[in-house]
Amino acid sequence: MYFFGCNALRRAAPALLGLVWWSAPLTLAAAPPNLPNPSGPANLPAGTVSALVPVAPPTLAQAFDQAWARQPEGQSLDLRRQAAQARRQAAQAWTAEPPVLEMSGQSDRLLKNQGSREYAAGVALPLWLPGEREGTAALAEAESRVVDSRSGGARLRLAGQLRAAWWAWLGQQAEQQLAQARLEGASRLAADVARRVRAGDLARADQHQAEGARASAAAALAESDRALAGAARELRAIVGGWPEAPRVRMNGSVSATLSVPSPEPEPWPALPDAGAGVPEGHPALAEWRDRAELARQSAELARLQTRGNPELVLSTARERGAFEEGWQRNLTVGVRIPIGSEARHQARLGLARAEALEAERLGQLEQERLEASREASRHQVDAVRRQLEAATERARLAGETRQFFDKSFRLGESDLPTRLRIELEAVEAERQAARARIALAAAISDLRQALGLLPE
Repeated sequence: MYFFGCNALRRAAPALLGLVWWSAPLTLAAAPPNLPNPSGPANLPAGTVSALVPVAPPTLAQAFDQAWARQPEGQSLDLRRQAAQARRQAAQAWTAEPPVLEMSGQSDRLLKNQGSREYAAGVALPLWLPGEREGTAALAEAESRVVDSRSGGARLRLAGQLRAAWWAWLGQQAEQQLAQARLEGASRLAADVARRVRAGDLARADQHQAEGARASAAAALAESDRALAGAARELRAIVGGWPEAPRVRMNGSVSATLSVPSPEPEPWPALPDAGAGVPEGHPALAEWRDRAELARQSAELARLQTRGNPELVLSTARERGAFEEGWQRNLTVGVRIPIGSEARHQARLGLARAEALEAERLGQLEQERLEASREASRHQVDAVRRQLEAATERARLAGETRQFFDKSFRLGESDLPTRLRIELEAVEAERQAARARIALAAAISDLRQALGLLPE
């Protein structure tokens, strides 16, 4: 954003600086080379700024790291990994469930009190069903893989949300800068017209037109401020605040400009060969593939668990019948076999198979969607690149035309309506070029998103 020396902008400077401090992304820097800068910086009045101003904005990768650090999936990842490790260890045990210790005692002391006593202790060992131990181990391994792939899928989804908000924010930043440049140009033209009206070269109707153009530019700037505040709010909801940046204190007379970060696109990705499918390492595809494998292993385990686990019972007892009798000891070995319920087994098995089929089909649909998204993103990048070339050429020609008519208007060779029309055409050309530049960077981000690449 640029501040220039006209009186109206001096009066608006405190409010605009308040917006800068509230939205936080605006920075103390030189105007970025790839955004229009038609007039260059101008000195601010002494004492205009006296605050801590951020020097460098965060990058997209920094914003992504900060956003992921506050996501529930990222905060619970270590706990999920620990739980998966515990399940793998449980699948390696010799018993299906932890052993059960049984202890009992009986006596006739409260009844006849003839000395009858019996004390018993035993242990019940739940046994694996045939194939159940191997199936449980395979299920635990599948659950462990799902933990990591689920995290990768969540990171990619977060990257998609952040990229959309990031480029929308930068787009609004560019719109605001263009609106500020338009207001500066309109103010400069209005001041020139007012001077010539006082000199008798132009009519007051021309001054009204120039003042109207300046008022329209001021309204456009206010609208861009509102849109920028909304875009910053959406981005802040994802990121949760900006990473720490170096700060400098500005006091007294300041000669600087407040500008937006340069909308540099993400690195160009390595594209697969034409006709190649989605790579196996794609986070979204890997997540659905692991989920489908987990569902299949669950269905296989449900097929094996036709009944409850049998139990091997080992117990020993010490007893006597009366006071005068001696103590007797005995050892008991037994097996407890639950009687299976066919209806319950079929219900559990049917539900597991349905979930496996659903997960597998959803994975296939996701693969088709990713392939279509990749091709669409590639064509979008090509189209936007051509659009940017045309818009850049138009902006160059419109800028040169504006210089021609600006000079001719000052020399009295062209009228004010023509000068205003040329100015609006130049501003619109600059806006179209800036939008195309942002659109190209956003299209490259969409292509990286379709390829499963995180922000760099």
